[in-house]
Amino acid sequence: MKDTFDVIVVGGGHAGVEAAYAAAKMGSATLLVTLDVTHVATMPCNPSIGGLGKGHIVFEVSALGGLMPQLCSKTYLQARMLNTSKGPAVQGLRLQIDKYAYSALAYEYLSATPNLTLMSQVVTELVTENGAVRGVRTEDGTMLYAPSVVITTGTFLNGLMHVGRTRYQAGRRGERAVYGLSASIGNAMGVPVSRLKTGTPPRLLTSSIDYNQLEQQPAERLEYLYEFDPITVVEKIPCYVTTTNATTHEIIRKSLHLSALYSGNIKGIGPRYCPSIEDKVGRYPDRDAHHVFIEPEGASIEEVYPAGLSTSLPLEVQDAYIHSIKGLEHAVITKCGYAIEYDFIQPTNLTTSLEAKTVAGLFLAGQINGTTGYEEAAGQGLVAGINAHLKHADKEPFILSRNESYIGVMIDDLVTLGADEPYRMFTSRAERRLLLRQDNVFSRLMPYGKQLGLIDEDLYQKFLREKHIIECGISAVREAGTSSTLFKLLHGSEFTHDVQREIKELLHPLLARHNVSADDVSPRILLCIHAEIKYDGYLDKERREVEKTQRFQALKIPVDFVYTNTPGLSKELQQKLNFYRPASIAHAQLIPGMTPAAISILIFNVRMREKNYAA
Repeated sequence: MKDTFDVIVVGGGHAGVEAAYAAAKMGSATLLVTLDVTHVATMPCNPSIGGLGKGHIVFEVSALGGLMPQLCSKTYLQARMLNTSKGPAVQGLRLQIDKYAYSALAYEYLSATPNLTLMSQVVTELVTENGAVRGVRTEDGTMLYAPSVVITTGTFLNGLMHVGRTRYQAGRRGERAVYGLSASIGNAMGVPVSRLKTGTPPRLLTSSIDYNQLEQQPAERLEYLYEFDPITVVEKIPCYVTTTNATTHEIIRKSLHLSALYSGNIKGIGPRYCPSIEDKVGRYPDRDAHHVFIEPEGASIEEVYPAGLSTSLPLEVQDAYIHSIKGLEHAVITKCGYAIEYDFIQPTNLTTSLEAKTVAGLFLAGQINGTTGYEEAAGQGLVAGINAHLKHADKEPFILSRNESYIGVMIDDLVTLGADEPYRMFTSRAERRLLLRQDNVFSRLMPYGKQLGLIDEDLYQKFLREKHIIECGISAVREAGTSSTLFKLLHGSEFTHDVQREIKELLHPLLARHNVSADDVSPRILLCIHAEIKYDGYLDKERREVEKTQRFQALKIPVDFVYTNTPGLSKELQQKLNFYRPASIAHAQLIPGMTPAAISILIFNVRMREKNYAA
């Protein structure tokens, strides 16, 4: 095997898979090196992809030509759209995945990807020279060379697993940890290495569960998943829900001293939004129940995942509290739950291209940047892989702004705010979420995918056709006027299948004037027209705010500008502005915690001062 490549990707998780796939597809001779190439894109925790905010990222990966959405379409077990009672801007697609089929298919796709070489090996050292990457060295001493290296090591860096008071070194269940690499990266970048923690629940034998006592979650009637093309969505295996109870909580409460989390054995900081069951019981003593979602791990395996029961308690305690839950009285634990600590690098040491500030050609993506979740990892991996290729090709980096994508929001948050706990995406993190909807994701980002060479011509032409139909539909509604039945239906809060059918009938003669058939109006097109009409005034306001901020980025802030008691600015932001004393609006935007609303207030006050001085 050759030892010189254009791009080397270290780690075969969801970040590594996307990075390697993108770099190779763009034309770089790419090497993906991981512990076992047949175990790429595994799901050691929840076997699902998507959800609120997370699903938006997967849609964006799809629009940019990434691999995750393609794998989802072929390996899902159940599909649900969350938050359907709310507007289209805050809904989220979530798929239950056959995690074994997903990993196997990822390996199959990568093996068939031109320009991509797969290697099973342990990387223990990052090699640099004069502030730039030279390559990596493996455990057996082999030197692999590349001008661009993407590190996507997940939980493997100095991984330490905890079950009660038992600790042992591992990267995840059944796999070894990696030593030396995190220190090598930290030394090369000149930054310290920190620790985070995550965990997973025990797994249960499917046949040992009494499903008659559980509530079945209804499947959704959907015509699309994450890919652009429609798909016939069917429920292959159902999911169920139950709850913990007072007995469960009492068992856990009495055993808190045995938990690695509460005994002080764990030093890393855990995820705020996916806490362990002992953390939930300890932090919320007044809660008498917590939901437990019983979700299949695969179509061909007798094992389920009880989401909500992540733990580091001893196995005998796990067994006791599991048996106290309705429907799980006789459940058999096939694998015990555990917590895992691992190293990460503060992402404030990266640029928005995910390149290290102090080491040219070094890119980091995924949990090494302090994030949690397959979706967050995939979004970062895709951007890192694209930019690793562009770096090698001596081209300008690809940067997504927070005003045009959730991936941009995530990366901007990470590189400006850093991570003091595992970062998870929510729709609430996006200030412009009315602009960043699932239904308009292809309009927002697919042109980028085409420019980068990640979207083929046939797909792009289908996208252009859909874009044209949407524009014609919006024009037709506006021609009908605000007093029309069509406008009122689109502007209303109800958007049921019956309402959609009526809208299509009303659109039919109007679209004919634009040489468009109502038969061409897909559910996604209809949803996009609905969102654009429903949010019309708000969208215009959002776009004006974005344009104003961009227009005034170069606006200079006087060195003696007084921030204290500025109306509309919180005390916290006043203090930060006084501390950092930004020279311009662009610099002010980089201050941790600075919001678009605060930037608008700052622009207004700086301009008012200019006018007063001019007068």
